[in-house]
Amino acid sequence: MKKKFKISLAAQILIGLILGIIIGGIFYGNPKIETYLQPLGDIFLHLIKMIVVPIIISTLIVGVAGTGDMKQLGRLGGKSIIYFEIITTVAIVVGLLSANLFHPGTGINMSELSQGDISKYVTTTEEVQHEGPFDIIVGIVPTNIIQSMAEGNMLAIIFFSVIFGLGVAAVGERGKPVLDFFQGVADAMFWVTNLVMKFAPIGVFGLIGVTVSKYGFASLVPLAKLAILVYATMLFFIFVVLGLVAKFAGISIFYLIKVLKDELILAFSTASSEAVLPRIMLKMEKLGAPKDIVSFVIPTGYSFNLDGSTLYQAIAALFIAQMYGIHLSIGEQITLMLVLMVTSKGIAGVPGVSFVVLLATLGTVGIPLEGLAFIAGIDRILDMGRTVVNVIGNSLASLVMAKWEGRFDREKMKNYFKDNENLA
Repeated sequence: MKKKFKISLAAQILIGLILGIIIGGIFYGNPKIETYLQPLGDIFLHLIKMIVVPIIISTLIVGVAGTGDMKQLGRLGGKSIIYFEIITTVAIVVGLLSANLFHPGTGINMSELSQGDISKYVTTTEEVQHEGPFDIIVGIVPTNIIQSMAEGNMLAIIFFSVIFGLGVAAVGERGKPVLDFFQGVADAMFWVTNLVMKFAPIGVFGLIGVTVSKYGFASLVPLAKLAILVYATMLFFIFVVLGLVAKFAGISIFYLIKVLKDELILAFSTASSEAVLPRIMLKMEKLGAPKDIVSFVIPTGYSFNLDGSTLYQAIAALFIAQMYGIHLSIGEQITLMLVLMVTSKGIAGVPGVSFVVLLATLGTVGIPLEGLAFIAGIDRILDMGRTVVNVIGNSLASLVMAKWEGRFDREKMKNYFKDNENLA
């Protein structure tokens, strides 16, 4: 019997990525490309945003209600926050060390650089800075869960889902129909996810085509040193830092990347962590992490565990300082690290989050905010890389928490690899 030829999703997305780069390069500077291609990317991102909230709510309620243990959940939450803080701090330190060793901003002629428009980020930053130190904590508790769902306020959604799940568990038999309902919602939404992913190659084609047609490859040349350093440091962080963490969890970082190859290509192409959230939750569960841990740790990590973003922010801050010839002492760099540890938490839903964090941080150590305009042109290219790091970091976090809680199912992981021997 003749074997039916089938192109994998990863290959389809890769084809969309390559075609988008070619079309964007051919029509560089032509505004009509954005008119025709942007809707393709926007439709795909809208489809993803449409399914993310129902999946998080349903899986979290099912996971929490299935456990029904307040003490266990509190312990998991505490451990997760400690883990997130340690890993993101290591990411900041790695970024600072890299920028100090290689000096990407030294010798840059600012007159050769084009400046991007960062006014929209300035407005957002002012709104964020007006918030008090406890506003993030207060904001976790929603006043109107429907409004929080509409706004995509992840922390408020997680808080409500956890409380509701505990409520379902507390009422015993009477909660069973509710639990069955949300299990049905979760199953249906994962089916919808697979349907949405069929549109992914077209969405990637549109998004990357617009990016290349807008900025071209010329914008990379003066900032090539920064781009190369950011990507090289991210690779070091993935294979060395996260590699050691993965070893603790009993999994090879190379295997994890093979498992997530489709999602990483998609995350890279779209520069959107949300685009792959439903699928990485499903895969981490298949890899041996319990449903309640996966459904709590990964969505929470999207707000508190942005390893790629914090690493980039540290390099970008020193790049701008070096570009202006500003020497930051060890004390000032420690201050920068401490401020980044605070400002990078809890605002993941803010558009251009890395720029917003940098705008809120640079002034504290006397770095000119205007310097950000010089790297705005390549921010999208750098965003693609940091999204990949964020996805790997959060996927790994769920396995680490499962191991830390003593609930990691190694047999399940072995069976997954046995059933998917063609991962390579």
